[in-house]
Amino acid sequence: MGYREVKGVFSFLAFTKRGKVQNLLHALKYKNKPEVGILLGKMMAQELTERADFPTADLIVSVPLHKKRRQERGYNQSDAFAEGLSEIANIPWSGSVLSRVRYTKSQTGKTKTERQENVKDIFQASDPSQIQGKRIILVDDVLTTGATLESCLNVLLRAGCDTVYIMTIAAAQQ
Repeated sequence: MGYREVKGVFSFLAFTKRGKVQNLLHALKYKNKPEVGILLGKMMAQELTERADFPTADLIVSVPLHKKRRQERGYNQSDAFAEGLSEIANIPWSGSVLSRVRYTKSQTGKTKTERQENVKDIFQASDPSQIQGKRIILVDDVLTTGATLESCLNVLLRAGCDTVYIMTIAAAQQ
């Protein structure tokens, strides 16, 4: 399993260290600004809709945070992004289809191999019946090595989803 099963990958912005996008994402994740994620989700959905590029899907699924991290932050930044996408695209979203079953340290500063190991087997499908046969848009804030998204993707595929698209606010520039 892995990225060959993904039907499309969409990122709205380019992430560079110490750039404006990093400032936006830091506000979203660390400065209690979930409205930034909602706005960026709306903007991305609007742009994709205007270009007729928004994929046909049944459900938008956000990458979950562990309940401890969610309590620390007060919200999941990927949920905010999913909410904005959902509002414009008129596709329901869920922050509870997947759950994170193990607390992990931040991926920041880790190599690709370390990131893959850090997120191995940390997600599960909370309710596989919500996934089976569905066309899913999996959303997260940043696409770097893709380790987190691939871990979620594998759970979605094992649970029987039909199609997966990936959308992120930003993609890291190498």
